[in-house]
Amino acid sequence: MKKTFITLIWIISVMPGLTGYLAGAQAIGQAELQEIRSSFVKDASTKAIQNALTREKNIKAFTYNHEKAGAIDHFFKYRCDVSGITNQLSSGRCWMFTSMNVLRPAVMKKYNLREFDFSHNYTFFWDQFEKANLFLENVIATADRDITDRDVEFYFKSPVADGGVWNLFWDAAEKYGVVPQVVMPETEHSNNTAQMRGVLNELLRTGGWHLRELVASGAKKKAIEAKKLEIMKDVYRVLALCLGEPPTEFTWRYKDAKGETKTLKTTPLAFYKSIIPDNYNPDTFVMIMNDPTREYYKVYDIASYRNTYEGVNWCYLNLPNEEIKPAALASIKANEPLYISCDVGKQSDREKGIMDVDYYDYQSLFGITLDMDKKARILTRQSGSSHAMLLIGCDTDENDVPVKWELENSWGPASGNHGYVTFTDQWFDEYLFRIVINKKYLSQKAVNAMKTKPVQLPAWDYMF
Repeated sequence: MKKTFITLIWIISVMPGLTGYLAGAQAIGQAELQEIRSSFVKDASTKAIQNALTREKNIKAFTYNHEKAGAIDHFFKYRCDVSGITNQLSSGRCWMFTSMNVLRPAVMKKYNLREFDFSHNYTFFWDQFEKANLFLENVIATADRDITDRDVEFYFKSPVADGGVWNLFWDAAEKYGVVPQVVMPETEHSNNTAQMRGVLNELLRTGGWHLRELVASGAKKKAIEAKKLEIMKDVYRVLALCLGEPPTEFTWRYKDAKGETKTLKTTPLAFYKSIIPDNYNPDTFVMIMNDPTREYYKVYDIASYRNTYEGVNWCYLNLPNEEIKPAALASIKANEPLYISCDVGKQSDREKGIMDVDYYDYQSLFGITLDMDKKARILTRQSGSSHAMLLIGCDTDENDVPVKWELENSWGPASGNHGYVTFTDQWFDEYLFRIVINKKYLSQKAVNAMKTKPVQLPAWDYMF
């Protein structure tokens, strides 16, 4: 009762307009219901739409904007060298595929290969393993808090996931290296991650609960560490059974473009160091974000968003699109593709590989208004980054101003335009969020902003 009274006092003092509304608020009555029902007028066009929609579940089929047919092509003035389409199948590893797709051309050039791919299974193993360890460490660090604490709730909601951003690839690769795909091939559980992650998450929630009990009982540090180690042994076992055990060294036999068979004996970390560019690191490459909900030219750091305990968090520089686009175009012109992430499901034709803000017209079909801007869509959770891809192309007008862009996707060659996606410059403004870019392409103002102290955001931030 006391808590309710205090809350009411706060509402009255801080939000008087709301109290006025609450005083007159009521459930839907007969009068309101009658007014609402009478607003649905069954004229000829409404009946036709109702008849169509009740017989067809694919709403998109009725919202396709015919005026866009043939208006968007797949030709580009500037295009980076590409190395072939990959397929992440039923997994959330787009961030991993995209990060590795940036590096594939360099490997193909170094070893004179016609085709090459990394083992995403190998990197996925260590990503899940390290995320499990980070979860347990977070549980121990917050064990003195109530189970309903917002941070604690967030950690237990999803102990490990297969999603991520660019810094997670960096953290895992720097510690464990990478290997060619043939060295540790995909398995059913790397391609279809849901069931394995279900087992891991139950195992980790169980272990996390017991660790909290240990801390609450006053157990010594050594006992807590020993318990965590036992849990991590179980994590390793689940991963090894589903994904196979990752090699500590390997022999890679390959055939180069001349048809000659060659052999390389090395370790995952040595292989990684041999193929990664000297400047491919968080000191040279920066993740930039277009987030209109926050101040531009500021650096933000999301707490605990990494996979290795000792790794770097997801850190980004927030910039306006007017700053981002020239930098992205300059990178493409220099034949340097970019890691990007976007809200891939919005206004997207997956079959044709086209994304445009006016591609589907839901407002005309339903006779409703959908007019939120990017800021409102983010804050209401209507929009957010959902998929990472490789930005490889840009088409410009006679003044060299971008009109559309091209992405290399990781959904296989049957998706989109033979695996590639074209999106308009207007779609860029509304639904593209993150780009990883060499800071040399940014303005001096942006570079200076990178030197400021990051604003720390909570692990459960809405840009997660």
